[in-house]
Amino acid sequence: MKKLVVLVSGSGTNLQRIIDTIEAGEIQNAKVALVVADRECFGLERAKNHNIETILIPRGKNFSSELANVIPQDTDLIVLAGFLSILKPEFCENWNGKIINIHPALLPKFGGKGMWGMNVHNAVIEAKEVESGATVHFVTPGIDEGAAILQKSFEVTADDTPETLAQKVHQIEYEIFPLAINKVLGN
Repeated sequence: MKKLVVLVSGSGTNLQRIIDTIEAGEIQNAKVALVVADRECFGLERAKNHNIETILIPRGKNFSSELANVIPQDTDLIVLAGFLSILKPEFCENWNGKIINIHPALLPKFGGKGMWGMNVHNAVIEAKEVESGATVHFVTPGIDEGAAILQKSFEVTADDTPETLAQKVHQIEYEIFPLAINKVLGN
């Protein structure tokens, strides 16, 4: 059984999707062994509702080292699911090839510092992009610079707003996140 550690900062909808797809057998031979949050958030409640161990490590300068101390050495994959803290380069290098993130845009466009949530969708609209989507990628020391694992796009219409883009992107995230996890786990 492959062990996943999921890092969250918010409501945990992508965490819930991961839990649901594991329970449905879409993500095979895996379990969420631990959920770590960098702030009080509903993602912790979602984990507790499924009897998954949780740890809260408040965001701060020692976050990456504290995180390193709580992640079991036999972890197969660390999944960032709506996680907003930046991990230290040493942490990323130590878990190289075993940390993935989902980003609400078609990387390499609209990635990097400050590009999260509605900031991304506003930037897509302002740039008059004809398509948007989501990317699951490996986490490296460079923010949103890791190799893409899976990407899916959709057409941006003249009627789209940052809010409608957010809804469309979230649906794509639900679709590709389990597929990418299976791919990385070799399922």
